[in-house]
Amino acid sequence: MLDAVAIGAAGMATLGAALRAELPGALEHALGVRRLALAADAVTAYAGALGQRPGAVVAAGTGMIALGTDLTGWRRADGWGHLLGDCGGGAWIGRAGLEAAMRAYDGRPGGSPALLSRMEVVFGPAPELPGLLYPRSDRPAVLASFAPEVAALSGDDPVSAGILAAAAARIAESAAAACPPEGPREVALTGGLFKLGDPLLVPVRAELADRLPHATTVPAGTGPLGGALLVAAALATGSLTLPRDPGLLNVPTEQDR
Repeated sequence: MLDAVAIGAAGMATLGAALRAELPGALEHALGVRRLALAADAVTAYAGALGQRPGAVVAAGTGMIALGTDLTGWRRADGWGHLLGDCGGGAWIGRAGLEAAMRAYDGRPGGSPALLSRMEVVFGPAPELPGLLYPRSDRPAVLASFAPEVAALSGDDPVSAGILAAAAARIAESAAAACPPEGPREVALTGGLFKLGDPLLVPVRAELADRLPHATTVPAGTGPLGGALLVAAALATGSLTLPRDPGLLNVPTEQDR
């Protein structure tokens, strides 16, 4: 019999009360699990990056979310999807780069001939881009696929560098909103977006130092899978101190004891 299981998944916060009520019994029947934690993927990313220490984590890939805690409650910023938020994430950067390319095609201010040239290599002629992009069900991923092109051009193209600087400011804004305001704190960056390297990391770290002078930026310990394992291990030993929350970290088996 398994002693503890932690499930981290995107959309855990929106599962609904009925499914959250039914899932523990189904898993107990299927796996024989004695203790269960249902965690949003942002929580497992937090646990992987900082463990159970107070602070904030920015998880950025196609999207972007910041999550922080003082170990009494959670503070969330962004993570609202590419239409309403995810500001500074991969889709946000890619969309800004493609907009700058289309501005150059039109001859409007703010355009980048370098991004236009690269866009046409990747996607084809500029006038065809809307027809290629808009019907796609995976638009956020398609937009995010252009973010590395923006980063690659940023050393020589001021428009690309400006897009990354703006993304860094948005990321730091969310980190500041999520980070507990008092006491020394740690802030970790995790997710595939930061593989863009120094073109993004240098302005992000500068923005974080400016907006969060009481916080130290630290490397993420591990990823979301490691965070799920940490939550399960802490649950098994009775040492889970991360805050419970119905939509972020729900431990339904605690209600049965």
